[in-house]
Amino acid sequence: MYDVQYHRANSVKDAVARLSASADGKLLAGGQTLLPTMKHHLAAPSDLVDLRGIPDLVGVKVSGKSVTIGAMTPHATVASDAELAKVCPAITVLAGGIGDPAVRHQGTVGGSIANNDPAADYPAGLLALGATIHTDKREIAADDFFTGLFSTALDDNEIITAVSFQVPERCGYAKFPNPASRYAMTGVFVAKSVDKVRVAVTGAGSDGVFRHEGLEAALAGNWSADAVDGVAVSADDLMSDIHCDADYRANLIKVMTKRALAAA
Repeated sequence: MYDVQYHRANSVKDAVARLSASADGKLLAGGQTLLPTMKHHLAAPSDLVDLRGIPDLVGVKVSGKSVTIGAMTPHATVASDAELAKVCPAITVLAGGIGDPAVRHQGTVGGSIANNDPAADYPAGLLALGATIHTDKREIAADDFFTGLFSTALDDNEIITAVSFQVPERCGYAKFPNPASRYAMTGVFVAKSVDKVRVAVTGAGSDGVFRHEGLEAALAGNWSADAVDGVAVSADDLMSDIHCDADYRANLIKVMTKRALAAA
C-alpha cells in the first residue's frame, strides 16, 4: 500500500478542516470499498480522515413515522434496531442482507450511499422511500442525490451526516444476491404511500440505481403481483456481465418486484 497519513476526526468540523488541508484526502467511513481499492493500488489518497470517532453521526432515531439514521451507523445496528423493525422492517431486512457479519459491523449507511456502487442495497431503499440525505452543508433529496455510476451530488469535502425518511404505508425489498459478495445482481425496493408508489432498482442499471416508472404506474393502480405481469421491462440500459446478461436482469426486475410486494 502507498504511504498515507491517517487522521481520526473528533467532529464534522474537524473532519472538514483535515480534509481541506490535505493534498488528496479521502474520508474513511466503514472502509469496505476504499481500503480494498487502495490495496489493489487503484486509489492512492495522501490522507485518510476517519469519521468513526464522531459520536453524533451514529444512531437510529424513530419518532412516530419519521426515521433518521446517522451516516456512520453500521449496517448491523440498522438491522438489529427493534424500533425501526416495528415501523419499517424493509430497511432492517435490507441492512441485514448486506455482505457478511464482518461487513455489516464495519460498513456504514453514509459510506454506502457516498460510494453509490451500482449493486449496493441502500441506494434502492433511500430512493424508493423518497429519503433526504443530510450533509454538513445542506439537505439533498434522494432523487437528486444519486446521479450515476459511482456518482452523487456531493461537492468536494462535503460530508454526509444522516439520512431521513417518512415511513410509507407499505414497503418491501427483495434482491437476487451474488452468492459470493452478497451484492445485488438485481434488487427492487417498493414503497406505497397515500398518494404515490415508488419502485427503485439496484444491481441492474448500467448507470446505477434508478426508478422504474412503468412498475410505479402499474402498482399505483393495482398493488399486487398481478400488476407486474402486464409491465414491459426493457433490457435497454441494463448491465451485462459475467454473472448474467441484460435480458436476464430484465426478468429479475419483475421477479424481485413480486417478491418485494410479498415481503411488503
